[in-house]
Amino acid sequence: MHTVLEAIATANPPYCLTQSQAAAFMLKSEGLSGSIKNRIPALYANSGIDYRYTCLPDYGGELASFELYPPNWALTPTPSTFERNQKYNFYAPKLSCQAAQQAIAEAKLQPEHITHLIVVSCTGFAAPGVDFYLIKHLGLSPTIARTMLGFMGCHAAFNGLRIADAICQSDANAKVLLVCVELCTLHFQVANSLENTIINAIFADGAAAAILMAQTEAQGKLVYQGGDSQWIVDTPDLMNWTVGNTGFLMNLSAQIPHVLAAHLPNYVESMLNRHQLQLSDLDFWAVHPGGRRIVDKIQAVFELSDRQVADSYGVLRDYGNMSSPTILFILKRILKGILNSDADGNSPLGSLANPSNSSSHRGLAIAFGPGLSIESCLFSILN
Repeated sequence: MHTVLEAIATANPPYCLTQSQAAAFMLKSEGLSGSIKNRIPALYANSGIDYRYTCLPDYGGELASFELYPPNWALTPTPSTFERNQKYNFYAPKLSCQAAQQAIAEAKLQPEHITHLIVVSCTGFAAPGVDFYLIKHLGLSPTIARTMLGFMGCHAAFNGLRIADAICQSDANAKVLLVCVELCTLHFQVANSLENTIINAIFADGAAAAILMAQTEAQGKLVYQGGDSQWIVDTPDLMNWTVGNTGFLMNLSAQIPHVLAAHLPNYVESMLNRHQLQLSDLDFWAVHPGGRRIVDKIQAVFELSDRQVADSYGVLRDYGNMSSPTILFILKRILKGILNSDADGNSPLGSLANPSNSSSHRGLAIAFGPGLSIESCLFSILN
């Protein structure tokens, strides 16, 4: 039996910002020094991001529209963690429901047919929370089995996929709804540091949902084939995510791309060996765009073609880094591209397609999170 992603759906909040609009908001802030403001135009322009979405009207720059921040450009008093979490509890359930409803419809299921619900999020807390909202507003069974994965960061969708696969492989009748939702822009900090300026430049809001089922036939479907995890020992200072008085506070070191580049070759080789595969067997890559430099570094280390990382760059360009939902955005884009190309009778990867692997397309998805930790999984798409 294959664990199949029967459907993938995505959703974003209504406020779409160009990267230049986001930069203009930060430049108006009175809490930043001149030296930091001088860096903002180039940092935002070189981020690889054109558009980002947010649940807040504030970043449009009209003081009269501010919903979280006080209506002054000092942005003081600074919104508390409680105030930010209230916004999360209002917006996250609705955005989650939008993605989940679409995924259920695309899978041609009725809500009461869903047997398991997995919710992934690290940008807010509540109990009862997003899971209960989904049960009520989607019409899921009140006896549905629930799992909540919290505070694991950008790679948490992989942890959700691993749980969903275990459920599907142990219960052939299981129908698992996986929902990832993050409202990163609730936690932007006006802190006078280059590191914080970079964080504000790349993160965004979004949600994604997937339906996973066990099936004997999986033609044209994304098939989950196993995951792998590794903690890079003694690197907690490179990326961490803590609860502060003014929101959740992130530390994101500029050394991350270099540390990943040093560890990833052995990590990927070891994982592929366990599945009797080589790098040349991979037709597509879904690289979580923690930032443009991370994708740049991985492309260089593994000598990937522009085509193999185009979907990662494309999602970064159109949505920014949405944390945990981002990899599902990329997988949806990859699947659509491959299926459309196959329908046209063309190889989805041009001259790079593996002739000996014409019956399926294999790919590696990979992401990184606090710790510093690596999560990855293998997928196939059967023709």
